[in-house]
Amino acid sequence: MRIVLQRVKQASVSVDNAVVGKIDNGIVIFLGIHKNDTKQKADYLIKKCLGLRIFSDAQQKMNLSLLDVGGAVLIVSQFTLYGDCSKGNRPSFTEAAAPQLGRELYDYFVENMKVVCPEVATGIFGTMMDVDLINDGPVTLILDA
Repeated sequence: MRIVLQRVKQASVSVDNAVVGKIDNGIVIFLGIHKNDTKQKADYLIKKCLGLRIFSDAQQKMNLSLLDVGGAVLIVSQFTLYGDCSKGNRPSFTEAAAPQLGRELYDYFVENMKVVCPEVATGIFGTMMDVDLINDGPVTLILDA
């Protein structure tokens, strides 16, 4: 499982020009699922995302977590995070999970994030989406499990 996480002031995701998910202060999680991923890896990354101290405290130091600041989460599926560009000019996606496993683990990740985070929005798995965000910082991190 691979995540590109961005701290944002606001973010939204649209499908066919209709907003399907929107948050204010929080994080956007672009979630890529590998063909060998498991629910245990999802659990690890959920905990990691929620515990990362990437929000500023009163002294403007990154000491607060998403839960500390009451931030929101926008989760967007992105199989292209497993695109292999090492050969030729066309990415290979053979390492990405097949759609059935990808959807199962994406849904698992979202549902378990909702258990611990009060505000979770999503895109729609397997569709073309437009993501609009204001990256705060910018703060962008890559997490692998």
